[in-house]
Amino acid sequence: MTAPNPMKGFRGVMAGALIIEAIVVALALLVVHRTAGGLASWKGLFVGGIVLALILTCGLLRFSWSMFVVIALQVVMLVGFFALPELGVLGLIFGLVWTYLFWLRRDVAKRMAEGRLPSQQDS
Repeated sequence: MTAPNPMKGFRGVMAGALIIEAIVVALALLVVHRTAGGLASWKGLFVGGIVLALILTCGLLRFSWSMFVVIALQVVMLVGFFALPELGVLGLIFGLVWTYLFWLRRDVAKRMAEGRLPSQQDS
């Protein structure tokens, strides 16, 4: 019997966080439509591109380099503050969420290396 891989489950948590972030950022399209020149403006395309990138990143989480893609998307959202302040606020909020998730990931990897996870204990 093989031991369960905790990182595989953690990838599911990260994919869920990306989908929730994509939904929240997609709601910013309503703000762009009403205040920033419409959905066909460069601001609407910018927000739509971020939503698409967040969804596509879910499929990349199995690769180790995908964490850099997630970080890059958060930086783009933070820099998006200059285009849309609402997007920058969302970038700040989700930046804190991802900081916590990366801290949890590091903690799980450390405990896994030390053999302290419940799935690694003898029954």
